[in-house]
Amino acid sequence: MKSLFDVPAPAKLNLFLHIVGRRADGYHLLESVFMLIDWCDTLNFDLRADGAISREDLTTPLPADDLIVRAARALQALSGTPHGVHIGIAKHIPEQAGLGGGSSDAASTLLALNRLWGLGLSLAQLQQVGLQLGADVPFFLNGHNAWVSGIGEQITPITLPPASFVVVKPRDGLQTGRIFSHPALKIDTKTATILDFAADAFDFGHNDLQPVAELLCPSVTQALAWCSERGLNGRMTGSGSAVFARIEGDFEIGHEAGFLIKECRNLAAHPLQGWVAQ
Repeated sequence: MKSLFDVPAPAKLNLFLHIVGRRADGYHLLESVFMLIDWCDTLNFDLRADGAISREDLTTPLPADDLIVRAARALQALSGTPHGVHIGIAKHIPEQAGLGGGSSDAASTLLALNRLWGLGLSLAQLQQVGLQLGADVPFFLNGHNAWVSGIGEQITPITLPPASFVVVKPRDGLQTGRIFSHPALKIDTKTATILDFAADAFDFGHNDLQPVAELLCPSVTQALAWCSERGLNGRMTGSGSAVFARIEGDFEIGHEAGFLIKECRNLAAHPLQGWVAQ
């Protein structure tokens, strides 16, 4: 049986996240830098000849129709392949954290099945599928750290120096919709440029979602306090409840009740970069 084992799906951090406006259709316009980190889910793929798509949860139980299954079905429908797949997923990236775990799983699924099923689709074709699944999926397919703007569809690759970070995820999660629909959300931050970011890199900007998140989820404030007590400049990543801070030298993470705490390093590129033709 043809298989692909230990396929990684890395998380990302939003180094900053500015909301610079809102379109007439209600979508928010953003500016952010998405950075890949070495916190990964792991997927296994076994070819099925009967055309069926099945999933096995090796760690955390997932919804039956999650992004992994939806990605496989969408690619199967687009390509018309008679093949199916059994997917095993070892989930390590926490949900509702703002780390992009579900989108990353979907992107790695598209890349892996393009290879397993011998489809030969281009990156542009996979991007079309990915955009239907979620705004972050194209970023993970592109495989580069990136300046992201628009509603998340404008992606400009950038290079970042190696760095280490601590990520602090409270037990509580946050749903994206609750933040973006909140009346207190600031949506008029002044637009910036990649040159503005390059001058200040890891300390640039802020996360416009953070004040609302702290109103909705007090444990976000507690996670930020955990960072501050250790002399770290913490901020929220994405629209979930996780916060992060850059660390240098020897740093003792330790343990804290109610928090999942992990030291991570950024990645120069997605580990599956090169799996698909441009």
